Amino acid sequence: MYFAALLARTEDGWEASDTELDDVETLDDLAGLAREATADDDETVLVLLEQEGIWYGVIRIDGEDDPRVFVSNAAGAARSAYGEILLTPELLGREPEDDSALDSLTDLDGTEDGEPDPAAASGADAGADPDAPPGTPAGPVGDTELLEDLGVSEKQLLALHGDAVNEIAEMLGAADVLEAVR
Repeated sequence: MYFAALLARTEDGWEASDTELDDVETLDDLAGLAREATADDDETVLVLLEQEGIWYGVIRIDGEDDPRVFVSNAAGAARSAYGEILLTPELLGREPEDDSALDSLTDLDGTEDGEPDPAAASGADAGADPDAPPGTPAGPVGDTELLEDLGVSEKQLLALHGDAVNEIAEMLGAADVLEAVR
């Protein structure tokens, strides 16, 4: 089961709204949806997304700045349509995909298409989730400090499990407004 909510920080405190992600295909789409949720373009908006018991994500949008993203379990999120929105190549430490003709001839690792990758054969991804796409870490990825200035430390963020969205809202002082939309 998924839950997604927007928390907008206004002069009067936090305002919450639930959100449908059916039309969201990219992180930019999600950021646009979050920006539309606030009357003031300079307000901070958080998108809290959770797949119950598997992973949670926090996306922070400050005005026109690029979104800042944290995902608690990249391998779990990679198996989710909503998680894939957040797991951009940049977040995973990969180069963005390039469809140039040169890339079709030789991969960046030096192997021809179809040849086995020597690193993969040697077990370089040992400990990785076998159901996740290759190279996807089993743990957290992203900006672990995106809520520091709002009172949620990196250590607190990394320690969350279970009902993380409600716990984050409680630490932010927004539990009541989030509960109203849940």
